[in-house]
Amino acid sequence: MKLKIKLPLLFLLMLLILMFSIGMYLKFVFAVYSPISSTLLDSRYIALLLPIFAIACCIFFILIIYIYFFIEKPIRRLNTRLGEVNVVHPLPPLALRSNDEIGELYKHFNKMEHRLQLAHREQTDMIAAIAHDLKTPLTSINGFTELLATHKDLPETEKQEYYELIQRKSAYMVELINDFSSFTKEKLELESMVATPVKATELFEEIAFEYEYELAGLDIELTCRHSFTDSIRLMVNEPMIRRVFGNLFSNAVRYGGKNKLKVYMTGYLREHYAYFQIEDNGIGVPDKELSSLFLKFFTVDQSRQIQKGGLGLGLASCKSIIEHHGGEIVAYPSEYGGLGIRFSLPLAVHR
Repeated sequence: MKLKIKLPLLFLLMLLILMFSIGMYLKFVFAVYSPISSTLLDSRYIALLLPIFAIACCIFFILIIYIYFFIEKPIRRLNTRLGEVNVVHPLPPLALRSNDEIGELYKHFNKMEHRLQLAHREQTDMIAAIAHDLKTPLTSINGFTELLATHKDLPETEKQEYYELIQRKSAYMVELINDFSSFTKEKLELESMVATPVKATELFEEIAFEYEYELAGLDIELTCRHSFTDSIRLMVNEPMIRRVFGNLFSNAVRYGGKNKLKVYMTGYLREHYAYFQIEDNGIGVPDKELSSLFLKFFTVDQSRQIQKGGLGLGLASCKSIIEHHGGEIVAYPSEYGGLGIRFSLPLAVHR
């Protein structure tokens, strides 16, 4: 029960108990004693009022105890915890079983603390990932340049091979830096994102048409189906949403890990959201890794990342875009045997 309901009810209950007690007491007094014909300062009046005063004090004491244990103490505990927030060595979540506003405040605080810890971990992972991904090609480049500098009598064909390796490693480093720059630029663009109404059928069919031919060139079959009607409109930034589809299809192609790969795109309506699913029949992702797929710089297989390229920012980018639109994105094991990604987008409000 909410505090705005609970407290007035509590005070009303205490008031009723007080009035009932006074009424019963006065009834008893006038039944036993005849009316006292004297001044109000008479000691007999004062003696009669003492029990009423005692009842009022008891009720006041009960209210004070309740406010202390159920309002003041939880708030003081939360205030103390605010000064102890530590993202490096996280403390156990605050526990409060009440379902009032203070209970909700505790829940929101725990969520906030979890987000802070997650952000700190992502920052640490970001530095480690960039350092690792740049260190590997840099080590190779340093090795090849040192070899060329110390062995000047190498055959020209061998020198040319080393030059080409250095060039490929340098190009890979440039690609990594460009990916990271694009991701940071996208985060800034999302802050000023403008959403407009877009027909769900048109968006779905245009995406299907575009990627059907693109995937066919890679010998990958794309199957599409949706249940949208022409009246359904989405409130989205279309270039950003197209970027989400691009990242998801690219991810399926890169990491599908199957010769005869098939990709499935589905669209449907549920309540006030339109849902889209991109699934494949590839090798999939272990269940324990599904919840981490949208973390920045996360890849299931580091060796596969080096072979296929990329920083592991594609799905993190999708998550940022979808959440800025007010939707959600999740990963799940597809019924086709591979990975499934489902995301939702809000419908435009009809006016």
